[in-house]
Amino acid sequence: MEAIERSLEAGAPCADILNLAASVRGATNGLVVELLEDHLQSHVVKADDDAARAAGAMELVEVMRRHLK
Repeated sequence: MEAIERSLEAGAPCADILNLAASVRGATNGLVVELLEDHLQSHVVKADDDAARAAGAMELVEVMRRHLK
């Protein structure tokens, strides 16, 4: 994000800034996938009981709905 800000302030070409933004989006998407996988493993697959598993699954559904808007 700082690279994008610096590029904007320096008046870099639009294409360069768009490429930086695409890189940020790719990194963010990779992080989201890791976090979703961790939540799924920790709070659904390895849940202590059915109630905890259901709660973990509902949390995951809510997060995915917000993320995919």
